[in-house]
Order: sequence, then C-alpha cells, then structure tokens
Amino acid sequence: MPIAVGSTAPDFTLKSKTADGLIDVKLSELTAQGPVVLLFFPLAYTGVCTQEFCDVTSGLSAYESLGAKVVGISVDSPFTQEAWAKTNGIKTTLVSDLNKDVTKAYDVLFPMLAGVGDTSARAAFVIGKDGTVKYAEQTPTPKDLPNFEAVKAALAG
Repeated sequence: MPIAVGSTAPDFTLKSKTADGLIDVKLSELTAQGPVVLLFFPLAYTGVCTQEFCDVTSGLSAYESLGAKVVGISVDSPFTQEAWAKTNGIKTTLVSDLNKDVTKAYDVLFPMLAGVGDTSARAAFVIGKDGTVKYAEQTPTPKDLPNFEAVKAALAG
C-alpha cells in the first residue's frame, strides 16, 4: 500500500541527468513552485513504461496548465534514464532512485520483478504545494497504468 492521502510526502533529493550533467532534484524545491506529480515506474526500456512516458509527454501541457511539474522515478541509473528519454522523446524530468530509498519511503517497492530484482512499482502521487499527498495510487500490476484522469482531477481540486 502506498503512503496515504493526507500524509506528509517524504522529501527527497535524487539525481537527474541533463545535457549539463548530473543535477540534484529536490521535491521540496519543486513543491515550493506548485504541485508535483510523481510517477514511479519499474524500468526504462520496457514496453509499458515507454508507453506511459510517451503518453505523458504528449499530454504534458495538460499538467502544465494545472500548474504541475511531472517527475518520473525509477531504480534505473540517471544515465540509463537519459538515454531512454532521448531515444523515445520523453520530456518529463526523470530521477534515479538507484538505492530504492525513495521507493521504500513511499511504500511502492515491487519485489523481484520478472525474477530480476526489486524495482519501483508503478504508482502515481500528487503532492500539493503544502507538501501533502493529495492523490496516491499503486497499480495492481506493473502492466497497468495509473488513472491519469484521477491524477488530473486531484490537481484541479
């Protein structure tokens, strides 16, 4: 079960790879600017994850019009995430939770995905400007996508 709606979102600082090199992405700095959609996903270069982030990228303006920043989190290295984003035209911020600390803090660890090891489950959170969880969903399986209409409704509410 993911952390509950109404709880304080665990803050984090994770690495992201950009054209300028590795940068720190800190949740509390993002929420100071507005709401944040956190999308946990199992692994880059997999079919469902690629579909999810290509779809989110093509609809990014809907999130931006609600004042939200979208951040993808996986246990991949920032270098893998950057290559995957370039290959697939993904425009969201991607951050690496290589040590799985944030995945565990949000209680969305998926044990032994396909027998290769622990990853993030597929999950979506809306974190308000006040740092509280406004929406939380972990999908039943890694093949299922989050309810993006519910995510947008939480942002609009």
